[in-house]
Amino acid sequence: KPAQSYIALISTAILSSPEKKLLLSDIYQWIMDNYPYFKNKERSWHNAVRHNLSLNECLVKAGRSDNGKGHFWAIHPANLEDFAKGDSHRRRARR
Repeated sequence: KPAQSYIALISTAILSSPEKKLLLSDIYQWIMDNYPYFKNKERSWHNAVRHNLSLNECLVKAGRSDNGKGHFWAIHPANLEDFAKGDSHRRRARR
């Protein structure tokens, strides 16, 4: 099991994308691709990812997908520098 928190996994996935935003399904896929531990696990960890996305103000919706199914998720601009430095502690978005 990875030592990182779910917010750390999510933020690393988002930061790894060229546009610095990902769909929920892309976040799931990134986690499975980079942490084989999650490939064979039951899908209950998906709930933890969704919970962290909706609960943390530093993770924000960033527009709808091209097909209109789902939203992109991004790191709030006020927190982007902290996450880019590897500081992925849960926080409120600084506005």
